[in-house]
Amino acid sequence: MNRHVTGLAILLTGAVIGAAAVETLHAQAKPLAFQIAEVTIHDQDGFNKDFAPLIGKVVTEGGGKFLARGGRTVSIHGAPADPRIVVVQFDNFEKMQALFDSAAFKQAVAVGDKYAAQRIYGVEGMSP
Repeated sequence: MNRHVTGLAILLTGAVIGAAAVETLHAQAKPLAFQIAEVTIHDQDGFNKDFAPLIGKVVTEGGGKFLARGGRTVSIHGAPADPRIVVVQFDNFEKMQALFDSAAFKQAVAVGDKYAAQRIYGVEGMSP
């Protein structure tokens, strides 16, 4: 019976190591991507009413996950940041780029431009 337990332990250990290796390779193949927006709002009511719900829906439906959306900011070195910073996480750069290229995103950004000055860019992250 002891031989069976040892054999089972070896099999389970191999399965765990194999699963971890596959997950590591998968994570290395597709690093996360981040959309960063710097925003200076000049019409808060219009921004809150017309733009914020629209862009939130478009980004979420495009696979984005909001990590920061307008909280406090502090400039550590260099020019101060715009008053509102937004950070959105995507599974990979291609998914983020697809959102940027979509008609829905371009239309939403055009609505936002009526209420704020925006600088929006994307960056590929590092594999975990």
